Amino acid sequence: MKWEGYRKSKNFEDRRGMGTTGKVVAGGGAIGLIFLLIQLFLGGDPAQITQALESQLNQSGQVQAGQELTPEEKKMGDFCSTILATTEDVWHQIFRRNGANYREAKMVLFSGGVRSACGGASSSSGPFYCPADETVYMDLSFFDMLKQRFGAKGGDFAIAYVIAHEIGHHVQHQQGILAKVQNMRRQLPEVQGNKVHVAMELQADFYAGVWAHHVKQFLEEGDFEEALNAAAVVGNDYMQKRTQGYVVPESFTHGTSQQRMEWLTRGFKTGDIANGDTYGELLR
Repeated sequence: MKWEGYRKSKNFEDRRGMGTTGKVVAGGGAIGLIFLLIQLFLGGDPAQITQALESQLNQSGQVQAGQELTPEEKKMGDFCSTILATTEDVWHQIFRRNGANYREAKMVLFSGGVRSACGGASSSSGPFYCPADETVYMDLSFFDMLKQRFGAKGGDFAIAYVIAHEIGHHVQHQQGILAKVQNMRRQLPEVQGNKVHVAMELQADFYAGVWAHHVKQFLEEGDFEEALNAAAVVGNDYMQKRTQGYVVPESFTHGTSQQRMEWLTRGFKTGDIANGDTYGELLR
């Protein structure tokens, strides 16, 4: 991706090398990869899940304060800040076109553990968006795990896709969608509530595709394929096959690999948020 030379976001903070402890956000991540794995391993008991995540945070969440970042790590921080800046420009333009004002999100890179307005989280939570402080939190070791354990191809645009997906949740927050989904899930049976959550996640994938459509000038050959590969690897069906050997569709919360790739592609091809009605297709 051709990103160097573009402006960096003023809403970016790099906390890597700073340690923290605290209670873990149960399920907060929009990708939610490791949290889902623990759900599978422990049979879905929320108390066990939270206890396991808290234990891991207590064991690994203390990172030596003031630890110097390598040149490669600093460059990756610059990359993430630049991607955040591109999302700001794209969503300002889209919101203005629709007669609204876009409120910029913040982003924090961390290592080991972090505190947010939604609670504490460890690296195991995966990247997540906290609506209480309108901030995206991400530990980049998540992507190493995707490559090592799940066969993801990696690449800088895969990381950009995840950032854009999380910003998609920020857009949903401003649209009032996150609050509506939360209320619906409280009122619906678990299986139906999961379907609503899947629709929300697929819409965030669609919004990531919309962002990619508007930054085509920065893309190089193979970039969008990196994003598609990342979307496929975090599909519920793919992950369940890799971790437990079989698939339980009723438990899906983020969508299948095929669904995630399709909605990401639809956003990329159209660039129009009017085409992102994931809810009607899933719930009728």
